Amino acid sequence: MLSLRGVGYRYAGYSTPVLHDIDLTLADGEIVGLVGANESGKSTLCLVTCGLAPGSIGGALTGGGLVIDGEPMAGKPLHEFSTRVGIGFQNPITQLSGVTGSVFEEVALGPMNLGLTQRDTVERTKEALATLGIEHLAEREPRRISGGQGQLVVIASLLAMRPPHLVLDEPTAQLDPEGTRLVGEALRGLAANGTALLVAEHKTDLLDGLCRRVIVLEEGRIVLDGPAGAVLEDERLIDWGVDLPARVRLARATAAAGIDPTMVSV
Repeated sequence: MLSLRGVGYRYAGYSTPVLHDIDLTLADGEIVGLVGANESGKSTLCLVTCGLAPGSIGGALTGGGLVIDGEPMAGKPLHEFSTRVGIGFQNPITQLSGVTGSVFEEVALGPMNLGLTQRDTVERTKEALATLGIEHLAEREPRRISGGQGQLVVIASLLAMRPPHLVLDEPTAQLDPEGTRLVGEALRGLAANGTALLVAEHKTDLLDGLCRRVIVLEEGRIVLDGPAGAVLEDERLIDWGVDLPARVRLARATAAAGIDPTMVSV
């Protein structure tokens, strides 16, 4: 279990915190969605949740702290975070190592650094590539793949490490609908094996079918936290800069037009 209690965060050089009184718990096997307008603090919350803020980028917590599996993480070195919380960013260039000659080696790098045997490393790598349908990229050079392919490679690298907690910031930003579907299925599989996931996304259709809970962030504060179905149907989402899922938009449009909703499917 991963939890934040009363957490605030301020970037270095700023006088005003960008996160305020954040209370968040990720239970084992739970997928929690995170939505909000641009500049609402989603990416910052992801950085704090995985320890990169303030551990790597500086700044300071202005209250509260991060606890993982009952252990306070204040003052812990970054390498202790890396074995407990994985993070994926929307831009794959920031996470590709730049030192491997093939996609297979790139995905295998994480398990190797965990000290796994060669057999286990190869097994995990093949499984991760197959889960995301990118086996055909195995021999390609990472620098010679598209942005969308790079995003899938980064996610495969995270899958291969099987982290107990995983934070994803816009993991499908560069993916087409099929790639988005594959990522959703992979995340469900991770959760089924006990991984706790926080997924920040603009694609509410993905979160609608994936998450148990959804959290809405506005100006660095949690303004709504509840069951995914109820949150994603809340009329206030538009005011908070969040798109409604297609099923909700369609239901409202058909109701406004006086059409029998049983005659329409998403």
